[in-house]
Amino acid sequence: MITKRIIPCLDVRDGRVVKGKNFAGIQDVSDPVELAKYYNDTGADELVFYDITASIEQRALFTEVLRRVASQIFIPLTVGGGINTVEDFARVLSCGADKVSVNSGAISNPALIAQAAQKYGNQCVVLSMDVKRVNGSFRIFAKGGREDTGIDAIQWAVRGEQNGAGELVVNSIDTDGVKQGFDLEMLEEIAKHVSIPIIASGGAGKKEDFSGLFRLNGVDAGLAASIFHYKELVISDLKRYLKAQQIEMRI
Repeated sequence: MITKRIIPCLDVRDGRVVKGKNFAGIQDVSDPVELAKYYNDTGADELVFYDITASIEQRALFTEVLRRVASQIFIPLTVGGGINTVEDFARVLSCGADKVSVNSGAISNPALIAQAAQKYGNQCVVLSMDVKRVNGSFRIFAKGGREDTGIDAIQWAVRGEQNGAGELVVNSIDTDGVKQGFDLEMLEEIAKHVSIPIIASGGAGKKEDFSGLFRLNGVDAGLAASIFHYKELVISDLKRYLKAQQIEMRI
């Protein structure tokens, strides 16, 4: 059995961790370096760091905060935001990232996934997908969930795997920050069409949401922010609960 992963997410804007609901209503949370160290010490399997305004502001990802975060943790770090070229991959990897998440940059240039996978390996390339229901179908959104691309999310996931992505982060805009559970319908549909690991994001509100998520075939990790940031759930406690539910967790 493949062990499941618990992954906190740091959405960073202007050097601070922030969080909103449905990709809107952004509020300040904490210092990213302090929060990263807390997660490293309390059992997180990995950490995701997103510079959430890099794409919309058409700038490169800020690296000063990233370097400080990377210096405080000893778990794998995935970094995204403003990744548009292979050179951007090189820049964030040199700052301490283990994997690079690409979203809007891959939409603008789908060849970027293959180029990065060829240079750094599939395991380094993470395709992040912001997905929302539109007229009964799952659609890809860009620019931090602001722009409907018209791309079918299932087809985009398949294409990402074919181009060399080693993992998918599937963010549900519909459930983001609502704390009513992960978007299991969407995740199950995408998982039917790909074989690479899926990291589910958006909607975690209680420990039972993770046990329900991990019973879905094809979902390998649960990513969350606010319930961990505000200590509504402590990761070490969540892992003990999941193990009691006979869900195999990373040690």
